[in-house]
Amino acid sequence: MFKVNGKNHHSQLPDTCTLFQCLHGELKLNGPKLGCGEGECGACTVLIDGHAQTACNTPLWDAQGKSITTLEGLGQEGLPHRLQTAFIEENAGQCGYCLSGIITRAAALLREQPHPNRQQICDALEKHLCRCGAHERIIRAIQKASAA
Repeated sequence: MFKVNGKNHHSQLPDTCTLFQCLHGELKLNGPKLGCGEGECGACTVLIDGHAQTACNTPLWDAQGKSITTLEGLGQEGLPHRLQTAFIEENAGQCGYCLSGIITRAAALLREQPHPNRQQICDALEKHLCRCGAHERIIRAIQKASAA
C-alpha cells in the first residue's frame, strides 16, 4: 500500500511492474507520460516522498509505504499550484508532453531551494527533454513561481 495524491492505494499489479504502469494504467492518471521508458527523458517524473523520481523505471515494490504525488496532486481544482499558474501565465509549453515531468521536478526544486537562481533551475531540468524548444519560457515560469 502507498499513497497517491493523498489517497491510499493498494495496487493489484505484481510488484515487478513499474510505478508508471500503476499510475497510468491502473489509476488512469494522465500526468506522468511515457517517453523513453528508461528514466532519461523525465516525462514520467513524479514526487516520491517529496523527491523527484522517474516512474517508468521505479519498480512498484519500491513505492510501498511511500507518498506519491503526480501533476494532478500538486494543486486542487480551482486552486492550482503556483508552478501551474506560472506556466500558464508564461505560456511555457507548446505540445505539453514534457511539462508534467518538468513541473513536478520544479516543485521538488522549489521545496529544496525556494529561490533558485537560473543555473540551479537549469541543473535541475538537465535530464528533461522538451522537443518544442520552450526552455526559456519554462525557466521564466519557474523563476516567476519562486518569486510568488
